[in-house]
Amino acid sequence: MSKKIGFIGLGVMGAPMSRNLVRGGHEVMGFDLSADAIRAAGNRPAASAAGAADGASIVITMLPKGEHVKAALFGRDGACETLPKGSLVIDMSTVQPLETDEIAAEVRRRGFRFVDAPVGRTSRHAEEGKLLVMVGADAEDLDEAREVVSLLGDTIVHCGGPGMGSRAKIVNNYMSIVSNVVVAESLVLAERSGLSLDVAIDVCRGTTAGQGHLNTTYPAKVLQGDTVPGFMLDLALKDLKIALELGSRIGSPTYAGAAARPVYEIGQARGRGRSDWTAILEVLREV
Repeated sequence: MSKKIGFIGLGVMGAPMSRNLVRGGHEVMGFDLSADAIRAAGNRPAASAAGAADGASIVITMLPKGEHVKAALFGRDGACETLPKGSLVIDMSTVQPLETDEIAAEVRRRGFRFVDAPVGRTSRHAEEGKLLVMVGADAEDLDEAREVVSLLGDTIVHCGGPGMGSRAKIVNNYMSIVSNVVVAESLVLAERSGLSLDVAIDVCRGTTAGQGHLNTTYPAKVLQGDTVPGFMLDLALKDLKIALELGSRIGSPTYAGAAARPVYEIGQARGRGRSDWTAILEVLREV
């Protein structure tokens, strides 16, 4: 069924997302602080967030920060001034999850429903309608939200109630962003120690280093409650110290490794040295 949708935030991701809603048969009123962005998006233009929301059954925000979402919804000429009561607000921005909770509470206080649905992948996937969408929604709002976001992504994950989509996005990004530093440090360590980069990559791709703990060790060990050592935490710390010493002696940066060392040392001090290295999860749960 065709819906009237207000779409606020027509940037690199928002513009193609809004166009996919139009292709899906919906009437989209688009607003952005940039007049050029509004023109480029190809939607029906609105003069304000309130104009985009006027008469809509759904308002979608896709903005850089939580403060921008709050302004677009609750500020002067904000969407909540004109949005019909009971309508659905879907925030697809990547913001601080605790701010998502604040936004959700205020949206509900004003008589609307709320879903958070941040996205993963790239602007190319946004153009193709193949984003990963992490949805935080109450059960009664999930079907309506899915009807819309399924035009934007080919992978829809219901993460739980409102606020859980935002949390899933930040947890995912934290893991990938921090892992990026470890990979870069490891490859520089290989180069500066004289090891062929191609050889280092070939070796690491065949081990947990390249395949990732979530695909290998964690499902087989600690997430099953099994910390009988396949590779002992003591040995992991020993090898980490060797790598840190090598980096220090040849002038290769090991910032991420230096940050990891005290975590292993805490595990050792708590008597987990002879446990599997994945017991680090249990150690951190206790800290």
